[in-house]
Amino acid sequence: MDKKLSQFGHGFQIKSIVCLITKKNFIEQIFDILDEKYYDNDSLKWIVSQCKKYFQEYQSKITFDVFKANINYIKNDILKVSVLESLKEVYKHLDANDLDFVQDKTLDFFRNQKLKNAIIESVDILERDGDIEGIKKIIDEAMSAGLERNFGHKYFEMIEDRYSEMARETIRTPWDIINDLTQGGIGKGELGVIVAPAGAGKTWLLSKIGSEALKNQKNIVHFTLELNEAYVGLRYDSIFTGIPNQNLKYHKDKVSEKLEKLGNGKLLIKYFPTKTASIHTFSAHLKRLTAIGEKIDLVIIDYADIMRDIGNAKEVRHQLGNIYDDLRGLAGEIEVPVWTASQTNRSALDDDVIEAQKISESYQKVMTADFVLSLSRKMEDKAQSTGRFHVIKNRFGPDGLTYPAKVNTNTGQIELYESDSLDGKTQQKKIDNRDNITRKMLATKYKDLIQ
Repeated sequence: MDKKLSQFGHGFQIKSIVCLITKKNFIEQIFDILDEKYYDNDSLKWIVSQCKKYFQEYQSKITFDVFKANINYIKNDILKVSVLESLKEVYKHLDANDLDFVQDKTLDFFRNQKLKNAIIESVDILERDGDIEGIKKIIDEAMSAGLERNFGHKYFEMIEDRYSEMARETIRTPWDIINDLTQGGIGKGELGVIVAPAGAGKTWLLSKIGSEALKNQKNIVHFTLELNEAYVGLRYDSIFTGIPNQNLKYHKDKVSEKLEKLGNGKLLIKYFPTKTASIHTFSAHLKRLTAIGEKIDLVIIDYADIMRDIGNAKEVRHQLGNIYDDLRGLAGEIEVPVWTASQTNRSALDDDVIEAQKISESYQKVMTADFVLSLSRKMEDKAQSTGRFHVIKNRFGPDGLTYPAKVNTNTGQIELYESDSLDGKTQQKKIDNRDNITRKMLATKYKDLIQ
């Protein structure tokens, strides 16, 4: 008699369905051995059959929107109610922390069932006609069932794939210079990091990246661990309208008018208190979104240094190394680009150009990331809206390059320039003239002091 998944409990079966819904690699791997008959009630069997049917037709994991549409075709009212209750249970377990264990056990169960059935069939063949070759074929197929299907890039057979636009799908940044250096921006499964001292404008830069994606009809999830959701939203408003942050409340009509013209992209801003959110927090939140049918094109995390490490490392440098490794893993798991920011150490405040050694605490940040861009802004730069961007690391092209920039953190207007361009020369002249700015600022303070 065949064993059932009920031997692991009802909760296990629910979580195995969560894996089918949220993990494309899992449904792809288990599809050919997945059989709904091993689930212990009709509602779970119906849900699993829908997962299989959808994957077979669309080669993708199913969403709750698809379930919602298909439930209408269930004629049995009792089954319909039961399916709805089971889907509610599935939704509640989307952020369970043992899904990897459940996935492995489920895969083992179905592989064992496949092998057991193959052995039984082989005995029948042996007793009937002794077809050894047929038996070998059946056993070999059972042994290979449920194995990883993506064996890698076949070099000689996939020439076109290497040169197709689909080989690396990227999300553009607001800056053509960076897009050229990275061959189009940051792609699926890749991690981009902005490095800057405290108060230099990390949140503005990340919001600027998000705003460009939104203009291009992309769907962005912006996690904030420092500023509240509404305040980050105001920064996006300033970027889109050019209105200083403090004056936005007088121009709400203009903001609404500008946002109406942006098109069909979506922006979701979600706040978590500092040091409370871990990689599991973000992963669970994103899985919930995708499970209800939301497409995610870009994830922004402001910022990784104040995330909580799940590795329980004792030293800060090891904690940060774990966090950045996990972020890179998250980008690969959900197959979207991830942008975050990192703090420099205090000595970087005095640097014209911020190099890798000035990144605070852990060099692992640089080793893990695909693209690292630093921003240097001294007090004089803030006074005249200038700055210097430096490419610390670039897996996709040259690095070690520095660009003069216009950086206005009242409106989020941030532009990078080639040094030999007209605008670049103008900004560089302002930067070179900063000693005069310093003298003027000190003179003004002295004047105010003696009056």
